[in-house]
Amino acid sequence: MNLPPVIQTFVLHFGEMGSRWGINRTVGQIYALLYLSEQPLNADQIVDALGFSRSNVAMGLKELASMNLVMLKHIPADRKDYYGTHDDIWDIVRNLVEERRRREIEPTLTMLRSVIMEKPSSEQEKHAQEKMQEMHDLIEMLTDWYEEMNKVDTERLVNLLKMGAKIYNLYQFKDKLKLIS
Repeated sequence: MNLPPVIQTFVLHFGEMGSRWGINRTVGQIYALLYLSEQPLNADQIVDALGFSRSNVAMGLKELASMNLVMLKHIPADRKDYYGTHDDIWDIVRNLVEERRRREIEPTLTMLRSVIMEKPSSEQEKHAQEKMQEMHDLIEMLTDWYEEMNKVDTERLVNLLKMGAKIYNLYQFKDKLKLIS
């Protein structure tokens, strides 16, 4: 890897975390490099910086593009394709959440709906369906909340998050007062 130490630490960590987030290590490292880069990079620059094969970089860029995490950029008088990330961290978060919803949440909701609709053949299945209904309802409520929050502009979303933290702190303070009295 041909990177300054601080950048290398971040890139390596993103690679490790990528596997926990549903992407492979190479894709995570490519994304981290592009995110930290001051300028868009072409595939050859990514290969040189990370030491990956050209084909791994090409596949990683394709996967990141399919998730709307990287964008193709052109530099005048240069025929190579360059890649960069969204400048706004909130755009990145929105894309990541949407991708997770599409890949993980929707298939789970579909499966739960399907199983809940079946007629139970035993008390054990009836009990299991009741538990799955609880899970379905919670996931659906969170999904509905996400869809509403996704419509909110970034400034208001930040204010809502800050307000939520303040409200939580007030409840914590209230609970501490109860302990004192």
